[in-house]
Amino acid sequence: MNKILLIIQREYLSRVKKKTFLLTTFLVPLFFIGMYVGVFFLTKQSFEDSKALIYVVDNTKEVGNQLKNTDQITFTESTEELNNQIQKIKDLDGNTNILFIPEDFYQTHNIEFLSSGKPNIATKGQVESQLENILLEYQYKELNIDASKIKSIDTKVSTAAKEITASGEAKDSDTRIAMGIAMALSVLIYLSLFLYGAQVMRGIIEEKSNRIIEVIISSVKPFQLMMGKIIGIGLVGITQFILWIILSFGLIAIASNTLIDKNEFQKEMMQNSPEGTEIGSGSIMSEINTAMEAVNIPELLISFFLFFIGGYMLYSALFAAVGSAVDNETEANQFTMPITTPLLLAYILSFGVLVNNPHGPIAVWLSFIPLTSPIAMLVRIPFGVPTWQIALSFILLVGGFVFTTWFAARIYRIGILMYGKKASFKELIKWFRYKS
Repeated sequence: MNKILLIIQREYLSRVKKKTFLLTTFLVPLFFIGMYVGVFFLTKQSFEDSKALIYVVDNTKEVGNQLKNTDQITFTESTEELNNQIQKIKDLDGNTNILFIPEDFYQTHNIEFLSSGKPNIATKGQVESQLENILLEYQYKELNIDASKIKSIDTKVSTAAKEITASGEAKDSDTRIAMGIAMALSVLIYLSLFLYGAQVMRGIIEEKSNRIIEVIISSVKPFQLMMGKIIGIGLVGITQFILWIILSFGLIAIASNTLIDKNEFQKEMMQNSPEGTEIGSGSIMSEINTAMEAVNIPELLISFFLFFIGGYMLYSALFAAVGSAVDNETEANQFTMPITTPLLLAYILSFGVLVNNPHGPIAVWLSFIPLTSPIAMLVRIPFGVPTWQIALSFILLVGGFVFTTWFAARIYRIGILMYGKKASFKELIKWFRYKS
């Protein structure tokens, strides 16, 4: 036991002290905060760049007068013929356009939208929206329909989604938030298991190729060495996760309060949102807050760390076996693909099958199979999963880890001292059958 602890300490400290650990620990949160701030400023800049000047050549002599300027579009009545107006704007930069309305517009509903460059889709859409409203008003008059009465009709349905709990109570729920959390967890756990598992494999390959392993193996058993490496690198991963969470929340709070004017951002979003939406009015934020309250955050965080640890231990044992069997990473590719296929399958299915039917038979079975449960169960938890299923899934995952560790250790004890021989699946089976 003491030898395993010494190996854990060696692996942990050797990686934590590396510059790469410090860089990734601090740069990853900064990268995401940079994206967060960058999205805001790029969105704001896109609003500025999309402001358009539109010259209206109106042969109907009445449609153009009904077009209204907005914060993004300025309409200017043109006194020129269409061809003359085209010559005037053809060399202009920016979002400069010509709207040609033919004399038979009310009958044909056809227009021409000419731009000095490629037509801006958002500008074109807003022009079409205004013209459609003008056509609608015209047809109301033709049919002697009172437009004000029709506009007063309200058909909007507001749904209060409720979830019936085991106790029979109804609580607020929102599937959209659950889907967002589920997909985020799916990406995070997939990348984490793959990256940290690969670190175990690379560490073993490096020590094996440098012959350092021969010195270490003289004082510790192969199983102790393997477990020490797995646990040590796993603790490094947990340390990074904790630091990422603390740094990310702290930096997001600072960026939100100092770099971004929320009122200005909400105003921009309201001005550029489709008519009838309530972005920036507070309703969307209240819906998000209500939906977040329906998610059991403590259960989610505890489950994430438990399934990350269990999944990491399981896959790292397999990666360790692969690392011991090969002399370089190129040879390892033939073995890593079969190992990671179940994880990749669960990751792909999480974006379709699991989020659309989290309580269906496929989702339930995938959350019980140890090779897929780290992703499948974490995707299901935001939708509400019985505690007994979470507990059973974790117990099976631990059992899977024990089995894979035993399996990997039998290969590791032989492969760690094998040099110059290209391993195959047949060779691995032979190593597994060797008696101690």
